[in-house]
Amino acid sequence: MNKRIDDLLRRMTLAEKIGQMSQIERENATFDVMRNYFIGSVLSGGGSVPSAQASPAAWVTMVNEMQRGAMSTRLGIPMIYGIDAVHGHGNVYRATIFPHNVGLGCTRDPELARRIGAAVAAEVRATGIPYVFAPCVAVCRDPRATCAKHYVGDGGTTRGVNENNTVATLRELLTVHMPPYYSAVVQGVSTVMVSFSSWNGVKMHANHFLITDFLKSKLHFRGFIISDWQGLDRITTPAHADYMLSIKLGIMAGIDMVMIPFTYTEFISDLTTLVQNGTIPMSRIDDAVRRILRVKFTMGLFENPYADLSHAGELGKQEHRDLAREAVRKTLVLLKNGNPGDAPLLPLPKKARSVLVAGSHAHNLGNQCGGWTITWQGLSGNNLTAGTTILDGIRRAVDPGTEVVFSESPDAGFLRRNTGRFDYAVTVCGGGVRCVVVLVSGRPLVVEPYMDAIDALVAAWLPGTEGQGVSDVLFGDHAFTGKLARTWFRSPEQLPMNVGDPHYDPLFPFGFGLETRPYN
Repeated sequence: MNKRIDDLLRRMTLAEKIGQMSQIERENATFDVMRNYFIGSVLSGGGSVPSAQASPAAWVTMVNEMQRGAMSTRLGIPMIYGIDAVHGHGNVYRATIFPHNVGLGCTRDPELARRIGAAVAAEVRATGIPYVFAPCVAVCRDPRATCAKHYVGDGGTTRGVNENNTVATLRELLTVHMPPYYSAVVQGVSTVMVSFSSWNGVKMHANHFLITDFLKSKLHFRGFIISDWQGLDRITTPAHADYMLSIKLGIMAGIDMVMIPFTYTEFISDLTTLVQNGTIPMSRIDDAVRRILRVKFTMGLFENPYADLSHAGELGKQEHRDLAREAVRKTLVLLKNGNPGDAPLLPLPKKARSVLVAGSHAHNLGNQCGGWTITWQGLSGNNLTAGTTILDGIRRAVDPGTEVVFSESPDAGFLRRNTGRFDYAVTVCGGGVRCVVVLVSGRPLVVEPYMDAIDALVAAWLPGTEGQGVSDVLFGDHAFTGKLARTWFRSPEQLPMNVGDPHYDPLFPFGFGLETRPYN
């Protein structure tokens, strides 16, 4: 392989090399752009699709048209198409959406995570795409904002704010945030995406020590480093204020492929100037391109550049939905099950006179899937993709003679008018009905003020498309087994709070989770 890489690299012009370092957005990737700029990679941003509710065939056709442009160049170097698939092939209509990582951590089941990864990979290949921006391996230290995959420390930013600064000693960085990357490199991960965040005031996209000295040299990472979406732009404040400087800092830090969804012509022109005037040495360009070519050769793209429809049946297939349903069951964490002195409330009996189900997330597929589902931030409603809501699951779980009533926001008057009608309420509390609160959220939330009114509390996280997994456990077909993968705080004033802190007084500690037995 090294001989093939060396031979190809010797024959490449500067324009062809810089083209390989460029990743552009799908909407700009015409046949002519791919051919004329020697583009090495294309991506779909959140919600970027060939058409609404596009089929696998539509995706394959689109990817292959871009590939034809790349293959029509002088050297015929194939492009690599990338997409975010962080909890399922979320951009794609009818794909299986799995629970978010915040829930999967509660399963304590690495083999389940591996099976999910294999299923997601199969669904991504169904659309002709060989490369995903996943998995997320950030270590969350402050749940006030979500964290994503990125190298390194983005889960520990101040106040949990996205793109903020992580204040940590080198020892803290290496022992808390770096371990997932040790494992990833050992397992042969092909690419690593850099974080928008900073470490002790230095932007990660400009951090030569962590990207080149540590990841590439010390850990011997042989794949390529990719920037985040317009990541080089954000090295300066305001973004894009001195783009030439940003390109210099990012490339010299060790970034190999640059995600430039829209300003690719400016990037190519400026990087060309920086190389031609000697600011960036050709050796740095050659290192980047060598890494990119190695990944493409390893993937077999040179031998098989085009996608086909042989995997189309993998998208959203029942086996994957069954796996997602299993994952939902195992992610659920039972935080309260009855009041002191009372018998446990869960699991609920399937034979009851009537069950009231309420809340904005009870019958809303979009809300239970969360972000990176069809669009970047996700959508609300039941017409965005295929799946089962929590309400649908409850209706299927109970005895045919049990009445299930849904009211998204029942008021006190509704409860008074229906006094004695309901045996149980799911989500609604008060009015003399024993209530189970199923909390659908991407992180722990403030619940302590409401605990006395709640009879049973379940953390369901963001379960994805298979809401029936919730009812499987609520009604006793399966047991509650999930354990908190992070500390559940009492109030935001306590944050950040993690195991080992000198003042550790959580509402529910790391690893907490009540258990039940299935009825059978």
